[in-house]
Amino acid sequence: MSVDKLCEKIIERQNPSVVGLDPVLSYIPQAIKDEMRAAHQNPFEAAAQSLLAFNQAIIDEIADVVPAVKPQIAFYEMYGWQGVRAYHETVEYAKKRGLYVIGDIKRGDIGSTAEAYAIGHMGRPDLFGEARAAFDTDAVTVNPYLGSDGILPFARLCKGKKMIFVLAKTSNQSSGEYQDQVTTSGETIYQLAASNMERLGESHMGACGYSDVGIVVGATYPAMLGELRERVPHTFFLVPGYGAQGGGGADAAPAFDSRGLGAIVNSSRGIICAWQKGGSDGRDFAKAAREAAIRMREDLLGVLGGKIG
Repeated sequence: MSVDKLCEKIIERQNPSVVGLDPVLSYIPQAIKDEMRAAHQNPFEAAAQSLLAFNQAIIDEIADVVPAVKPQIAFYEMYGWQGVRAYHETVEYAKKRGLYVIGDIKRGDIGSTAEAYAIGHMGRPDLFGEARAAFDTDAVTVNPYLGSDGILPFARLCKGKKMIFVLAKTSNQSSGEYQDQVTTSGETIYQLAASNMERLGESHMGACGYSDVGIVVGATYPAMLGELRERVPHTFFLVPGYGAQGGGGADAAPAFDSRGLGAIVNSSRGIICAWQKGGSDGRDFAKAAREAAIRMREDLLGVLGGKIG
């Protein structure tokens, strides 16, 4: 099962964190941008190559520290088809370096469209009689708020080889405008979403005690993290909100079980922009990312009792 693969990597690295690869040009050292602008006349191509070079250098430095990376596709789409190619090449490079890759795509739509998204990001489209993966990520994020039409096409493609993380209680400040509203059953919308994913995951269980149907719950809401950990004991959590959004290890701690498993915590800007915090010119950006990733690992290990598994 894909969730077992993720748990194994977390135990191997003794690190339940994932690095969000969400680059924009302002995050990238000037030397990289100057080099790519000189080499490529098309500014979209230069931007995409800057993103890719930045990502690859960071991946090289953190591949032995973290179990996973999470590229957010919007940060690549904004640079056109060249940026989407950089997303694809980032995924491929991370997998070659042995990392578990979560494609943060947050797709959700009606049945036929959701199926097309699912095949594109999790499956293998038919290419004139030959099936090949377009974006070969290990897991993707899914928006459930169009109902089961938008979730089931993704869940059907898990098949033990892929995983989904369905939005439940997201880390942003305005999430409560909808997710905290109480339904006719007396549950909040985020509780209902989490409970439904626990049930959906019953047919996707791994040996680690979790299913290939996970949920997204923000570290910015630690009380809700703890409440959901009790409500959905077999559902793996993707936990954003660490670092730049204000969450820390203690905030994320309620997401974990007694083994230190059950969750993976994301930090994006806190790691990939670490070089900007000390007034650096950017020559050491990848090493700064590595140091930030190690600090995050130690923070999380500290609240988990020093050992995972």
